[in-house]
Parts: sequence; structure tokens; C-alpha cells
Amino acid sequence: MSSQSEQSHGADLDEIDRIIIDELVANARISNATLAQRAGIAPSTALLRTRALVDRGILTGYHAEVSLRSVGRTVQALISVKLRAHDREKIDAFVARIPQLPEVLSMFHVSGGTDYLLHIAVSSTEALRDWVLDNLATDESVGHTETTLVFAHHRGNRGPLPAEED
Repeated sequence: MSSQSEQSHGADLDEIDRIIIDELVANARISNATLAQRAGIAPSTALLRTRALVDRGILTGYHAEVSLRSVGRTVQALISVKLRAHDREKIDAFVARIPQLPEVLSMFHVSGGTDYLLHIAVSSTEALRDWVLDNLATDESVGHTETTLVFAHHRGNRGPLPAEED
């Protein structure tokens, strides 16, 4: 297995691996036959190569993506959270609790003046206000929050970076 440093730089990914990854990122439900055709390899090879990418920890899962608007979660926000004190027990409790809340899409531990950045989706601005009050303002470990409404979200590249030219 490659070292963490090698994996982070895309080591051991050849052109076929990159095609497989790009196709699966674009459509995780692609058939193996179509995947093989697009990669220019036999279906049995496509299956073996895909399994190897999973075994190597490069492909970490497949998921369905839900339109938040279609399920009534029309308001998204990014919430910066600054903790009051850096007590390990309180940090661990915060980290264990917050990502489990159904409104939380992602939670990032970040550097700088903010400790955590939350991405949440709720049904309304009133629900957003209530969520912040109920889950952050009342948490004794939280010292400060700042909420930013998300007007639009544009997904970036979720696959490997393009291969470097020699």
C-alpha cells in the first residue's frame, strides 16, 4: 500500500484509474459495461480495477444525492463556531453531538479565528434561527457563532487532480 504522502499526490494512478474515478464521480450508477467501454478495457478488467481502487482506499463509497429543495430544506447556511474554551472533554462532546443532528450536512474543524464550520440545511430562516439558538447558543462550550446564508452552491471537482505533465 502507498504511503499517505504518495496517496495525497495521486501516486500509482494511471490513465485508466483516472478514467474510472472520473466516470464514477460523474455517475456512481454507471454500469460496469459502460464504464469498461469508456475506459477502453474489458468489463472484467473494469470490475477488477474498480475493486482495487476500493481496496486501496481511493474510492471510499457510493451514495445517492438528494435535492435539498425537493425535500423542504430550502435554506442553507454556513455557521462559524468559536469555542469558549479548549477543554478536550467539551470539544469531544461537541464533535460527537453536532454532526449527528439531522440538519447538519458537514462539519469542518478549521484553523484561524474559527474552530468549526458547519454547513446546515433547514426549511426556513425561522428554523435556522431556532436551530442556532437550540443547538449552539445554549451549548456551554460555544463562545461565538456567525451565520452566513448560502444563496447558491456549485459543486467543484470531486475526483483526482489532472495528471501532471513531465
